[in-house]
Amino acid sequence: MFEKVLIANRGEIAVRVARACRELGVRSVAVHSTPDEDSAVVQLADEAIRIGPAAPAKSYLNAAAVLEAAAQSGADAIHPGYGFLSESPDFAEACLARGITLIGPPPSVMARLGDKTSARALMRRAGLPLLPGSVQALDPHAAEELARRIGLPVIVKAAAGGGGRGMTVVDDADRFAEEYRQTQATAQMLFGDGRVYVEKYLPKARHVEVQVLCDGHGHAVHLGERDCTVQRRHQKLIEETPAPALPDGLAERMGRSAVEGALAVGYTGVGTFEFLLAPDGSYYFMEVNCRIQVEHPVTEMVTGIDLVQQQLKVAAGNALELAQADIQLRGAAIECRINAEDPAAGFVPAPGPVERLVLPGGPFVRVDTHVRQGDVIPPHYDSLLAKLVVWAPRRDEAIARMHRALDEFEVSGPGITTTRTFLAEVLSHPRFRAAEHSTSLVDDLLSGKA
Repeated sequence: MFEKVLIANRGEIAVRVARACRELGVRSVAVHSTPDEDSAVVQLADEAIRIGPAAPAKSYLNAAAVLEAAAQSGADAIHPGYGFLSESPDFAEACLARGITLIGPPPSVMARLGDKTSARALMRRAGLPLLPGSVQALDPHAAEELARRIGLPVIVKAAAGGGGRGMTVVDDADRFAEEYRQTQATAQMLFGDGRVYVEKYLPKARHVEVQVLCDGHGHAVHLGERDCTVQRRHQKLIEETPAPALPDGLAERMGRSAVEGALAVGYTGVGTFEFLLAPDGSYYFMEVNCRIQVEHPVTEMVTGIDLVQQQLKVAAGNALELAQADIQLRGAAIECRINAEDPAAGFVPAPGPVERLVLPGGPFVRVDTHVRQGDVIPPHYDSLLAKLVVWAPRRDEAIARMHRALDEFEVSGPGITTTRTFLAEVLSHPRFRAAEHSTSLVDDLLSGKA
């Protein structure tokens, strides 16, 4: 096992990693920007090093500063959390060159899966089902021909995209060329890579993903599926496991597909295979996330497996402690992301000082957060305040428990507005309660169509 792990992140995931390290007897180092100098992870970690000012490009995205902090502290591994440098093959290569273990898949695997067209080609060879579309970036003329052939609507996606950004749905043939060029420009601006590709769009699909865990000795398991269908602009708001109302045997088939895909590319660590589920029960590979997911706690709640500790053990060279038959899924878990955003104003960020904070409790309620009363939520970073997670024996009981927990949750202060009441509204919607919702539910609710 590692002696010292540097946590190259902030917020609730940094706190989560620090706690996992403490339980394993591993010393931790928190890096932080100037506004985060009194943050929760700085208090929890064994050491803390300031790496720059507020701007992410000068702190948490500054690979040179992070590596210098690792050298200064003597850390033998870096946990990147999610976001920031977590899926950067260049950063992974730089860690490798310095003899530091980056907790994640090898740089070559990260690069091949991080490029969406490359990932589609790899998974097609591995036998996973794909939506009709391209497995390489296309020029606008070829893309328009392909869209005409597979039929509208289609979705244009950035090859180097991630986090739900760099995507455009096109349902008007006359606007295809313009939307394609605009998506190319957006991809270039966001990712420094203007390559985009085309894929058939499923308007009434569900978003279902599978958690995999792989070691460096050729062993891999899946830990069930998560339903992440409740989204706004491709950003997840509510996640749950197991995915409700799946046809018999479908979850296991998806799990096997994910394991086969992971083994085919030599994946190590935790990863997430994301699929689109059509109304007829067919499913299609979308992408692989080469990191811990924001929504990993729901999987932990139904399996009893600490995924962050598993990440650390596998990255240290340990063989998996679990076979597929050892993994049992019990009950139902739901996660709500509480963001400092104003739903009534188009979900604009709503940061500010936290004057009052009341966290819910009671049986089978978990709150992953970095926020404390008296903190100031800065405007420079992601708006996630907390992840509220509940477990119950059945889905309807979990929904009721989540409603109760949301009612107890309170964050207030000048300027702060949260998504708490909006999430409760989604949970109450008949389509969600009946598991008849699709990725369009939130947009329908906001537009008054639901």
